[in-house]
Amino acid sequence: MTTILVADDDANIRELVCLFLRNDGFEIAEAVDGKEALAIYASRQIDLVILDIMMPIMDGWALCKELRKANLDLPLLMLTARGETWEKVKGFELGTDDYLTKPFDPLEMLARVKALLKRYKVGSTQMIRFGSVTLDRQSYKVLLGEDSLTLPLKEFELLYKLAGTPGQVYTREQLIEQIWGIDYAGDDRTIDVHIKRLRERFAATPDFRIETVRGLGYRFEVNE
Repeated sequence: MTTILVADDDANIRELVCLFLRNDGFEIAEAVDGKEALAIYASRQIDLVILDIMMPIMDGWALCKELRKANLDLPLLMLTARGETWEKVKGFELGTDDYLTKPFDPLEMLARVKALLKRYKVGSTQMIRFGSVTLDRQSYKVLLGEDSLTLPLKEFELLYKLAGTPGQVYTREQLIEQIWGIDYAGDDRTIDVHIKRLRERFAATPDFRIETVRGLGYRFEVNE
């Protein structure tokens, strides 16, 4: 399911936006300021962010800049009570994709969200393919040729995260924060256990391997 992060310190606006998004089938995460939004983004898979400009602790400008540094392919829709041209220009310069001035029509907001998701090809196309293997994030299933395999949720999310950036090294701490969340109280050796299970499940699959990078963490490699 496509997950949208809504960052706005106005509870009424968040409630309105989230109501229309949920009614349209989206999964929602909520934040009351930019700092909380960044923490949520680091702890789970987020497909699009709707962010207000005027927020406490970290405003929308700073949040937009940090999100864009973290991910060039994350759709960003900026909300504001103001409509001055210079603010729109600044937002676009910082990396926002679209702009909506309050008060706005929720149906227009929905249309803009769907347009951004389509532009970034987020939704039904959330698949990673390599060799005979396909990871389908919509169904959380792995296709091995014509065979389908359903993994436990955390195993799938771990594999999807690693496979999304072949060759990139992730530390155990990064994987814990991005998949289990920054509030996870368990041992980071949880990652080792899940990696071991993934290796055992796909031992007979020649298309990829998960390598241990001594002293650092893990990386995903596609076999040529």
